[in-house]
Amino acid sequence: MTTRTIAVVGSGYMGGGIAQVLALAGHTVRIADISQEIAEQNLQRLLDEAAAFVADGLFPADAVERIREHLTAAPSIEEAVADADLIEEAVPEKIEIKHETLRRISAAARPDAVIGSNTSTILIERLAEAVERPERFLGVHFSNPAPFIPGVEIIPHAGTEEAAIALAEAVVAETGKETARVKDATGFVLNRLQYALFHEATQLVEEGVATPEDIDTIVRTTFGFRLPFFGPFAIADMAGLDVYSFCYASLQTRWPERFATPDSLQELVDAGKFGTKSGAGYLDVPAARTPELVAYRNRAYVAMQRLKDELGPAPIHPATADEAPAR
Repeated sequence: MTTRTIAVVGSGYMGGGIAQVLALAGHTVRIADISQEIAEQNLQRLLDEAAAFVADGLFPADAVERIREHLTAAPSIEEAVADADLIEEAVPEKIEIKHETLRRISAAARPDAVIGSNTSTILIERLAEAVERPERFLGVHFSNPAPFIPGVEIIPHAGTEEAAIALAEAVVAETGKETARVKDATGFVLNRLQYALFHEATQLVEEGVATPEDIDTIVRTTFGFRLPFFGPFAIADMAGLDVYSFCYASLQTRWPERFATPDSLQELVDAGKFGTKSGAGYLDVPAARTPELVAYRNRAYVAMQRLKDELGPAPIHPATADEAPAR
């Protein structure tokens, strides 16, 4: 692994978690915030958090020492980024704040430094307006909580150089996380999907179909149970694209426009490509591999259930009398 100097500008919950991940990977990491005092306070918080994560078995035993060795608080944004190879902006999700921060970063950074933004939804091309040499700028979107969620969106804008993309992907890979490269579109992929689900869930509550608690139960115990292992296209292929087409037709009896059959689905069904059972679908998994895929699926779901049983239910409901803390 190539050891690099990386600056994280914005040392709050997201930026701090990103800094922890990068420091644990062995990079020299500097955090900066609106003042040196806040950056130093957040550095101590990150060390304290790391100690708690070690105690809970979530970080390696030497994590505190490694973070202390590789992570420092800079006196200013300018000093943090001055000799950095990669800079990750992680300030609040307001374009005015991000623009001002990116101006300061790009003015003080090396001309060849790659600059990434952890924005969740703002178009990268809009943020690039504040960056000198915008060809070195892109989105590098970690998810909350950054130390533990493995996926990272890599979002170039139309003018981003391939070398900048490659560096960002390499750095993320060195942390053990997995990248997906997506085009610059409002919401990108993660939040466009996440908010689509949330919107439909709120519609169900408002229609009186189910309570928030029951909807959460359905999601986490049915299709959500599959999502750690398979994405929506693999799930559709295994269910059968012809079945999906029939279900769309049923939904259209009430919502003909909202649940219009996707063109890509209709084209596959018309071509006789029904997913894994026909050996071709969205992912073109050969029919000969179907038994192997089914066996993996079954092992995965049983392992997930065992993990859920081991962890027990999430503490999201009011404590019972037996569980309530003593007063």
